[in-house]
Amino acid sequence: MSGIAYTPVVSIAYHSGYGHTAVIAEAVRAGAVDAGATVHLIKVDEIDDAQWELLTASDAIVFGAPTYMGSASGAFHVFAEATSKIWFTAGWQDKVAAGFTNSGSKSGDKGNTLDFFQTLASQHGMSWVNLGLKPGWNSSTASENDLNRLGFFDGAAAQSNSDQGAEHVHKADIATAEHLGRRVTEQTRVLLAGRAALASASA
Repeated sequence: MSGIAYTPVVSIAYHSGYGHTAVIAEAVRAGAVDAGATVHLIKVDEIDDAQWELLTASDAIVFGAPTYMGSASGAFHVFAEATSKIWFTAGWQDKVAAGFTNSGSKSGDKGNTLDFFQTLASQHGMSWVNLGLKPGWNSSTASENDLNRLGFFDGAAAQSNSDQGAEHVHKADIATAEHLGRRVTEQTRVLLAGRAALASASA
């Protein structure tokens, strides 16, 4: 079993209002690909039947949306409610889940959005992967270029100035999102290997 290489399938289900969150989604994708995953980017406001099937066939789903008025964007809420059909059949049971968000303010109540994603995942019986980073930029010798510069733990959080375009998304936030993509892939690989080992042992 130790010689088998597992290639996790990771889908990133996200909404982006002005392009900033799309940059973060792409960074999560890049990190996951770098760690060896097969990755699908799915815009939840344009999702079709084939993409719903991709989500159900994935090993991990990463949720992403901007934080508007203290929660995930309306488009993501519409998607979340639509997953109730999957909930009835336990279609996402025991998959890996994670999340990321972006807002204009340093805090912006982004924790509420990450909590919303985590609750959604829990209702589906998924296993949540946190960011796994200590907070950055919290001492006199620290820098705004530190990973996890905003100090969130449930997932990757980004801050984008409201008067600047998506090309100005902070490089530290992009790097933090890449870290999340790698971590999700690595944790999903561990889960897949563990399941295979248990199945082999019980055979």
